[in-house]
Amino acid sequence: MSSFIKSVLLDLRDKGNNLEELYFIIPSKRAGVFLKHHLSKIINEPIFSPQILSIEEFVEEMSGLKSLSNSDVLFRLYNAYLKVTPKKTQEPFEVFSSWAQILVQDFNEIDRYLGNPNSIFDYLQAIKEIDHWSLETEQTDLVKSYLKFWKQLKHYYRVFTDSLLNDKQGYQGLIYREAVENLESYIENNTNKTHVFLGFNALNKCESLIIQGLLQSESAYIYWDIDEVFLKDKIHDAGLFIRQHIDKWNYFKKEPFKWALSNYSKKKNINVIGVPKLVGQAKYIGQILKKLNTDNHHLKDTAVVLGEESLLIPILNSIPKEIDKVNVTMGLPLKFVPLASLFDQLFSIHKKNNATFYFRDLIDIVFHPSLHSLFATEHCNYLHDISYYIQKNNLVYLTLHDLKKVAHKDVHDILYLMFNSWENKSEIALHRCLKLIQLIKINFNASSIELEYLYRFHTLFNQLLELNTTYQHLTSINGLYKVYNDLLQNETLDFKGEPLEGLQIMGMLESRVLDFETVIISSVNEGILPSGKTNNSFIPMDVKLQNKLPTYKEKDAVYTYHFYRLIQRAKNVYILYNTEIDALKGGEKSRFITQMEVEGIHKINHTIASPIVPIIKKQLRHITKTNDVLSILKELSSKGFSPSSLTNYIRNPLDFYYEKILRIEAFEDVEENIAANTLGSVIHNTLEDLYKPLEGKFLTIDNLKAFKLQIKSYVTHHFKDLYKDGDFTSGKNLIIFEIAQRYISNFINSEIQQLKNGNTIKILAIEADEKIELNIDAIPYAIRLTGKVDRIDQFNGVTRVIDYKSGKVDQGKVEIVDWENITTDYDKYSKSFQILCYAYMMHKTNKIELPIEAGIISFKNLNGGFLKFGKKDSTHTKNKEQLITEDTLSNFEIELKKLITEICNPSVDFTEKELD
Repeated sequence: MSSFIKSVLLDLRDKGNNLEELYFIIPSKRAGVFLKHHLSKIINEPIFSPQILSIEEFVEEMSGLKSLSNSDVLFRLYNAYLKVTPKKTQEPFEVFSSWAQILVQDFNEIDRYLGNPNSIFDYLQAIKEIDHWSLETEQTDLVKSYLKFWKQLKHYYRVFTDSLLNDKQGYQGLIYREAVENLESYIENNTNKTHVFLGFNALNKCESLIIQGLLQSESAYIYWDIDEVFLKDKIHDAGLFIRQHIDKWNYFKKEPFKWALSNYSKKKNINVIGVPKLVGQAKYIGQILKKLNTDNHHLKDTAVVLGEESLLIPILNSIPKEIDKVNVTMGLPLKFVPLASLFDQLFSIHKKNNATFYFRDLIDIVFHPSLHSLFATEHCNYLHDISYYIQKNNLVYLTLHDLKKVAHKDVHDILYLMFNSWENKSEIALHRCLKLIQLIKINFNASSIELEYLYRFHTLFNQLLELNTTYQHLTSINGLYKVYNDLLQNETLDFKGEPLEGLQIMGMLESRVLDFETVIISSVNEGILPSGKTNNSFIPMDVKLQNKLPTYKEKDAVYTYHFYRLIQRAKNVYILYNTEIDALKGGEKSRFITQMEVEGIHKINHTIASPIVPIIKKQLRHITKTNDVLSILKELSSKGFSPSSLTNYIRNPLDFYYEKILRIEAFEDVEENIAANTLGSVIHNTLEDLYKPLEGKFLTIDNLKAFKLQIKSYVTHHFKDLYKDGDFTSGKNLIIFEIAQRYISNFINSEIQQLKNGNTIKILAIEADEKIELNIDAIPYAIRLTGKVDRIDQFNGVTRVIDYKSGKVDQGKVEIVDWENITTDYDKYSKSFQILCYAYMMHKTNKIELPIEAGIISFKNLNGGFLKFGKKDSTHTKNKEQLITEDTLSNFEIELKKLITEICNPSVDFTEKELD
């Protein structure tokens, strides 16, 4: 395959040109590297490198103006805005910048296409006066303000451009306009220069006039890269612009057109693959590359072209390990590096300018990986004190004072730097951020990549500081954040690589002028390639057409050319698109794919595929009982197994191992909203306070009515005790606080109703703490069972063992059919197991006489009343025995001992259960 660049160089050499004296102008800087490479291959002796410029650099040189950054342009436009706009109607910079960027784009287009700004903005103003929505004869202030904005656009333009020209500066459009003004003088002063334009397609009016002027003066060559198929087809968008140039340029009436070649029609292997999701495409591209690499394919002639730049990181993670030479031309967006999230979080908390901080925001910042070296050393970790203090005291909102109170004095300055108010002043914010970067650098044994992150953010904040010093428009943190974010979006970290070797990864625009034997293109979907109908402009479609400004149709044609040019010399083409339906984009393959199919020039292999994802079978873990584990089990047995610990083992033996053997406590997060277990504890503790004094006594209606008057004070006391410094006076917590009172009140009301119905209730024990010893033949040491029973009473003379549940429990959860299942199925039988444990312990300590009833009172199901344990007949499941007898507890004892024997058996591993 002979590349376009090489063909151009050979043609220039054959014409007798001195290559080192030529002046090459190319669409992008990227192509310059390949141009020098091909040049080195065709020369026989060393030469000085010719001048190689991108079109933007060349035009800037012609104009005599210095190009300003996007941020500088925005600030200079704001200066013009302040001069034109009356003080009382002026908007702050952060509001202005939200619409000014669109205005700058419009100014750019008007200038690049040499539009008449006065004519365009007068026309636009007239349209808006006709279109405005007010039907009243007298215009309202809102309408007047709206129309005044459109009237002032041409004044913004005039003051803005005059100011820039006086300072010999410009934005891209103004630079182009000035370059055209200087064209004649440039030609006169550079008669000895020979310019070579190569690989261009769509040209704005300024570029067109500049190139035509140089061609007419015989001081330039121009080489196009177009295939005959696209040129001859009068409706093919890939040849739209070049056909226009041939028709309209006088130069081509005398000179031959170079070049229309026939590469596209040559035999190609074209595969169109539909793959679900972006990550799916990345993984599938990895599979393609792996196959190409194993087939001894030359990956140096292979390019992966990304339709969406967000696919870069997934692609890099999907490249097979055996491919060691990769060159990435795109750069990693700075917004994706870890340090970006730290500053984003700092801006987020300081934009509110509050003295208090939400605990999650605070934790996210102090635990940020970039700050680890500031808070942790080899000998101590200051973060533990902060997180423990927040969790222990259940603090949802904290102040800097709260943090300093608990944090070690060594980190007070760091905390001050991050959490002391920025006072809504951009100067303070910038100096604090720069100081923080310096501290991280000093304390951080950073790798080269992490130092690069710090350096780039240091540069970015210095740039912001310079902008603020120069223009002094960043008067608030919101305004600063807006500009910071705009700068961050455009900053990238360049990858190190060999640009001429190995696999090439690039964006669509970076592929201009370059040719590859194998091309893999991702995200070829409507709304991406091409981008489709987008109108980020104040200028309506009809006004653009009237003034010959580009519309979305021309922009689509630009990408049509890039797409087809990329594959016209390629032999192997892989086109991937997203099959998943997306609300905004994706789901529909691009019209480019359909067009290729309709053309019928090539056979298209169309498949729907999914990336090969390795099936990872979940391996259930087994923990062998070592001597140390057995020793701990013996210690646990001596202290006593609780019903909840035994049901935890039934649910998953591995959880039991972590909690009881390794003593790993469950992480207690801050309760922003009162948790279910806190609600349950409050209810239990309140009922204990109310009923405990009545142990051994019969309940009376007067007792219960007196309880109702005490509910609020007890509930408040226990919430304060358990919820620490958490607030339950408003929001969802207030609702939960009221629910706790309502549950208790409803329960007492149900007890009052029972007494009114002639029933008697005698309280035998409240929160009875029991411990018994079990003799198990298979275990050579003492086994104890321990637990606390919520309530034991006598209802009409029948003893009841009651367990309170604040959640919802149905009757079916306290019934069993087969005794063997009670220690195997947690979901169905854990409630039955617990209440039988309590009944068994109470019976063994002679606190109750059989037969008895045992069951649950569910506060979310009070209408169900006392939910009694029941043993169903295996043949007639509707028949059930609800009285607990000696026989019942004997059967339960057998299963209980089996379970404890299994736990303590050295030869039975702790085996993980697969949970739903």
